[in-house]
Amino acid sequence: MTREIQITFDCGDPAALAAFWADALGYRLQDPPQGFESWEQALDAMGVPPERRNDASAVVDPEGSGPRLFFQRVPEGKQAKNRVHLDVRAAPGLAGDARMAALEAEAERLVSRGAVRVQRYEPAPPLGAGHIVMTDPEGNEFCLD
Repeated sequence: MTREIQITFDCGDPAALAAFWADALGYRLQDPPQGFESWEQALDAMGVPPERRNDASAVVDPEGSGPRLFFQRVPEGKQAKNRVHLDVRAAPGLAGDARMAALEAEAERLVSRGAVRVQRYEPAPPLGAGHIVMTDPEGNEFCLD
């Protein structure tokens, strides 16, 4: 039996990090619960005080095939290198110079949205196609692959 997965990020600003990853992946903010036109309306009805309204956020694949990403506020900042990270497949089907040009273009776009470029790894055939290591606005590592 297969299982659905959710990827959870501990962070300081769930709304901002959710917006970054929605943009990076072509995802969208999860809709509010059924019966509510907005998250503000839902949170009002649930009695969530204003200072707690950015405790969590989630983004979803609009086509329904990718995992849900959940962002939860934690009091501490990031402290060490991630042991698990996301690979954002920004150049599927491309190789060589065309692949690296596509990765560079995506790296530039994401830097303009708050990501940080860490290091570029050149193609090293036969197994290494090349990739770019990045961090999101809160320092979580990911690769453009």
